[in-house]
Amino acid sequence: MRQIEGVGAAPTGTAPGAFTLEVTAPLAGVPVPVRLGVQTWGQLNGARDNAVLVCHYYTGTSQAAGVGVDGTPGWWTALIGPGRAVDTGRFFVVAMNTLSNVQARDPQVVTTGPDTPHPDGEGWGERFPAWDFSDLHALQLALLRHLGAQRWHAVIGPSFGAMQALQWAARSPDLAPRVAAVGTSPSAGPVLRGAFGPLLRDAAPRGGLAGALRLISFFGLGADGLERTFRDADFEAYLRSRMATASLAHILDIARVVETHDLCDILPRTELFARWRDVGLRLLTVNIRGDQFFPAAEMRAFSGASRVAGVAHTHLEYDSAHGHLGCVADTAPFAGLLRALLDDALPAVPLPPEPLQTGEVSHA
Repeated sequence: MRQIEGVGAAPTGTAPGAFTLEVTAPLAGVPVPVRLGVQTWGQLNGARDNAVLVCHYYTGTSQAAGVGVDGTPGWWTALIGPGRAVDTGRFFVVAMNTLSNVQARDPQVVTTGPDTPHPDGEGWGERFPAWDFSDLHALQLALLRHLGAQRWHAVIGPSFGAMQALQWAARSPDLAPRVAAVGTSPSAGPVLRGAFGPLLRDAAPRGGLAGALRLISFFGLGADGLERTFRDADFEAYLRSRMATASLAHILDIARVVETHDLCDILPRTELFARWRDVGLRLLTVNIRGDQFFPAAEMRAFSGASRVAGVAHTHLEYDSAHGHLGCVADTAPFAGLLRALLDDALPAVPLPPEPLQTGEVSHA
């Protein structure tokens, strides 16, 4: 486990339960003074064993629940709060910005990346180290230690956050005995590596920030979702609003990291499954049929193999008019399973032999 020095925290003064994790971390072997914004909801119990780490999606922030200073509800507010699937009356919910957070130009977002100041006062720019999931995992582990907890009760998240949750399952399943990954795959497949990533790098020089956000929106919503969402709305106005806080350098940096996601780079599949079985990992994976980032077949095959190997793995697929963004916008289909995961009551339901028809929901 890599050493992170000078772990500390400072209040942000923006919201109750908000603070900034301040550490010196080796990113790709380069010591970097890192500052990442953290938000929490609920209370850490006396045993310090009720902390749930919520990892955010590609363009998301630590505002996973509650209400932001601008009045905008957190992106998983439907799931996180008193009496909800992630019950803040029982659990201490923690969300931290990633390195290179896309919303770096939002004054409420604290992150460290290419578009933030270097210690010399200039921007990091291309000098920012090419960090990876192992670096992010180490920072989240530093956050866990800062909280004084031995392990997370669970690590959960959608999309890029689901990748982070699976990385916890692969790297430290003893410290994350319950994992929920919504809208992802066990590895970055041909869509991300062969289509989205190259298209994004091609579009960015010509279309700039607007071009990058346009492409992300198309892949995120799909053709049907984009038409449905903006049939009577101004797509260009939406893009301009997103451009006010987003950083193109950070969009490209996160895209680079996403393409490196592969659980088999951490452990071969047979060893991974054996480890999960032996430590008693409880795993919930959820996919949206028609997702243009993460084809459901990728996780369906993986979940089937893990179950055969004896892993306590429940897999769900459902339909959403929002395409991939259903992992944030349409949470009702998996809310009950998420609650069951946190309660150690997740049903071991067999996988369906093939995808169900539109309008049905599988609970495999």
